[in-house]
Amino acid sequence: MLLVAVFVVAVAGFAVYRLNGIFGSQDVVSTPSGAADEIVPFNPKHVVMEVFGPPGTIATITYTDVDAQPQRVDDATLPWKYDTTTTQPAVFVNVSAQGNSDSLSCRITIDDVVKDERTVNTLNAFTYCLDKSG
Repeated sequence: MLLVAVFVVAVAGFAVYRLNGIFGSQDVVSTPSGAADEIVPFNPKHVVMEVFGPPGTIATITYTDVDAQPQRVDDATLPWKYDTTTTQPAVFVNVSAQGNSDSLSCRITIDDVVKDERTVNTLNAFTYCLDKSG
C-alpha cells in the first residue's frame, strides 16, 4: 500500500512538471521598456472653492479636498480660497462656512465653470456649496 502511494505521488509530480513545461509557464515575460515611462496626466481639473462676505468677517470653514478628505479652518478671515489641480477622473467637493456677519457666500468652480454658488443673509450666516459631478 505504501509503495502504491509513493508511486502515485511520483507519477503525479512528474505529470505536473511536464505540463508546466508544455504550457510555457516557466518562460520569463519581460515588460516592454516603454512601460516604465512616466504617465502623463490626462484631463486635469482646476478646482477652486471660495467663501466670501463683508470685509472683516471671520468664519469657521469645513470642506472636503480633492482627495475627499475632510478639512477644517478655524477663524478664517474672508475672503478665503482653496485652489488646486487634480487628475482624478471625478471630483466630489463641498464647502460649508459659518461667519460672524449677516451675509456669507460660497462658490465652487471647476475648470472656470461655476458648479454651485450660494449667498445667505441672516444673523451669524451659515452657507454651503456642493458639487458631486466634477
